[in-house]
Amino acid sequence: MNSTHFAKAALLTLILVSASLLSWEILVRQQGYETSYNDDPPLWSDKRQMVYEPSDKATVFIGSSRIKFDLDIPTWEKNTGDHAIQLACVGSNPLPILENLAVDEDFKGKLVIDVTEILFFSTEFPNMWRPRENLAFYQDRTPAQRASFVINHLLESQLALLDKDRLSMGAALSKLDLPKRRGVFVEPRFPDGFGRVKFNRQEYMTDEFVADTNATNHVKSMWALYGKMSKEPPASGEKLDSLFKTIKASIDKIKGRGGQVIFVRTPSSGGFLAGENMGYPREKYWEPLLKLTGSQGVHFADYPELDHFDCPEFSHLSQQDAVLFTRTFIKILREEKGWTFQR
Repeated sequence: MNSTHFAKAALLTLILVSASLLSWEILVRQQGYETSYNDDPPLWSDKRQMVYEPSDKATVFIGSSRIKFDLDIPTWEKNTGDHAIQLACVGSNPLPILENLAVDEDFKGKLVIDVTEILFFSTEFPNMWRPRENLAFYQDRTPAQRASFVINHLLESQLALLDKDRLSMGAALSKLDLPKRRGVFVEPRFPDGFGRVKFNRQEYMTDEFVADTNATNHVKSMWALYGKMSKEPPASGEKLDSLFKTIKASIDKIKGRGGQVIFVRTPSSGGFLAGENMGYPREKYWEPLLKLTGSQGVHFADYPELDHFDCPEFSHLSQQDAVLFTRTFIKILREEKGWTFQR
């Protein structure tokens, strides 16, 4: 076989592969899929390396999924001139990330800490593994992994078919309606319209999801299931005191270098909020957190402009409400808390 035959075979292969990918991309686009990024350690690490931007030009956000949904990054950056660096991790306690920033002598910027009590005051391993996994990857990244991330970003920004959370073989298998078996837990799957991720790591619900009562009720039932599965009671006594001391030590280090820190309690509603108020009363958790750490805080229930939101699935804001929340949050930071921004 001469080189001409090899060239023809290579060209034919290229045409077939390109046609297959194009057909697949057209198909998933027609089914309503859009480009979405995998919120994995490489994407988180890309944002983590940005925390060294000057404090008057950037703000770092840590916490769990609520701040990822509720902070509308384009609105924040348009109204403050600050780059929003999103480091929050879904379903996680932000303490590992707070401690990592605290021991990083080069971090001296503004920090917003989201408080979702059921996660923030829990030290169960499941609530810690995602931040620790992200940190481990960030600290051990190789040049090959950095290059791979750049290539993946280029492809993910153009091809909806690369959404492994919804279109991979694993995602397809997770959609199978498996019968319940004694002693076997089959984790429920979030609807496709819940939890889309942008490159800036902002998470959002699609408008179709918000309008679908069956989908929102399904997620509500998932929150109830996860609540029943948790075997750790709300922290109290020495355990809670120890947690406060650990948080204070980290915050003191950041403030000692000239950094600014503020806590925010983002909105929840319905049964989720009722359960949170019962299990984590403000006078035992939120108020001591601010007092013992010597920090400022913004609790949504203290502001009529923030206290009226109705979360579609009880725990996160829709895209439209996230814009309104972000505008009001900026106003409170600027006019009441004394924070300054470029714009």
